[in-house]
Amino acid sequence: MSGHSKFANIKHKKEKNDAKKGKIFTVIGRELVMAVKAGGPDPNNNSKLRDVIAKAKANNMPNDTIERGIKKAAGADSADSYEKAVYEGYGPNGVAIIVETLTDNKNRTAGNVRNAFTKGNGSIGTQGCVSYMFDQKGQIIIDKEECEMDADELMMLALDAGAEDFNEEEDSYEVLTAPDDFSAVREAIENAGAPIAEAQVAMIPQTYVDLTDEQALKDLQRTLDLLDEDDDVTDVWTNWNE
Repeated sequence: MSGHSKFANIKHKKEKNDAKKGKIFTVIGRELVMAVKAGGPDPNNNSKLRDVIAKAKANNMPNDTIERGIKKAAGADSADSYEKAVYEGYGPNGVAIIVETLTDNKNRTAGNVRNAFTKGNGSIGTQGCVSYMFDQKGQIIIDKEECEMDADELMMLALDAGAEDFNEEEDSYEVLTAPDDFSAVREAIENAGAPIAEAQVAMIPQTYVDLTDEQALKDLQRTLDLLDEDDDVTDVWTNWNE
């Protein structure tokens, strides 16, 4: 895994998110609704809700906004309802792309995602056409500069909590878990005071694709920008080696 600085990518995403806080807050708001409807409004009894709250805090969402979102979702008159939809396809040079969405209108979302692929000279494929090239893992990134624990101590903590793997990068630590163990490992790391930069269940490429052609890079960036601008899109995973 070394050679791919996840933290650099996260910092890049964070900078974009700072300019588009409205978008990321919209996405997290929808995830709060889904989590509350699935497991109730009490974080103590709802690990999925705890995960979304941790994501909200990592993205600097104010506590009162989080609490308002939970109360609204739990209200008897809450009509908010979102469905998860996943799209798979190909960008230029066969780059694999997975798009995860939360939507209240699947037709609108499908049209927007298809448009993003088409404008970048890519194509939507069938379900499963590229996901076999990725592993679904809980992924927790810790900012090395902010972390007071040393690598061995953090690694033992993570492994004892149920992590599968621990990687040390130049500027960060990466902890990988099975999806079912993600919440427990994230909470153990959080409770130990380690600064979590990002934590999510991610689709991690088994191999990476390099793009050197200038037009291919422009096309791929066009697709990714259009997806990034769409409020229905929650995550985009590719095997492009940025």
